[in-house]
Amino acid sequence: MGSRSLDSLETEGINPRTQRMDRLPPGQLVALLHHESYSALDAVERILPEIGQAVERIEACLTAGGRLTYVGAGTSGRLGVLDASECPPTFGVPPELVLGIIAGGSAALTSAIEGAEDSPEHGAADLRARGCTPCDVVVGIAASGRTPYVVGALDEARTAGAYTIALANVSSPQIGAHAELTLAAVTGPEPLTGSTRLLAGTAQKLVLNLLTTATMVRLGKVYGNLMVDVRATNAKLRDRAARIVMAAGEVDRPNAEALLVETNGEARPAIVMARLGIGRQEAEALLAGAGGRIVTALGEDVPLEE
Repeated sequence: MGSRSLDSLETEGINPRTQRMDRLPPGQLVALLHHESYSALDAVERILPEIGQAVERIEACLTAGGRLTYVGAGTSGRLGVLDASECPPTFGVPPELVLGIIAGGSAALTSAIEGAEDSPEHGAADLRARGCTPCDVVVGIAASGRTPYVVGALDEARTAGAYTIALANVSSPQIGAHAELTLAAVTGPEPLTGSTRLLAGTAQKLVLNLLTTATMVRLGKVYGNLMVDVRATNAKLRDRAARIVMAAGEVDRPNAEALLVETNGEARPAIVMARLGIGRQEAEALLAGAGGRIVTALGEDVPLEE
């Protein structure tokens, strides 16, 4: 079987390196598939400057009281919902700050909803139901770059005055014409022809990780590389919060746990209290004046040398 294309889209082409993978033993097969995944990393690296621009806009919008909303269908939609759902426990943000909308609704998270992605009107209606505002950022995700549902949502977002970003895995994606910034992580033909949950999905997950993680760092949800706004909702997270206060506050475990009791489990004020030897109210006032950033409250906000 020679190298050929089933479609003009890069994601639908036939990958010549995997055309005989059905004949490989398990060890060689997984090695081949793993090696192919490196193209997802390369695709994301090529658009790092654009991802940085996206983070800058998202930070500005969230600081102004807006939200970040992901919209997609199929794998793209599931990845958006996944990234959104992980922000509250990781960064202590309210669930409405980062939203994930998937064509077909919650049922589409576990089952394929045929035809759900084909209606731009449904995409527009689903976004409209979330009350999109000019302070918001809306990221439309589509591996093919042409999903009608995503096009409709992006058009609705622009009508509402929101900042729009298109995330796709092909060159010159159609959804780019419906957004102000395009993130085209071009991953090429999939190892399994047309299965964009592989390379394209991996690249999308990498980009979404960068968008939210970098934004939350910029918003002061991280001190150094510690998740200082983690929600201690179970034993594991309570232990993590104590270890974070120990490390950042430079105190032993009994003192860290006592400080967390005093702050109702909030690591940020506990760290400032530990480092400066002050009470909760004074620590909270310092944090408020520093925009919530521990590094600023502690007077450590000095630019790093290049």
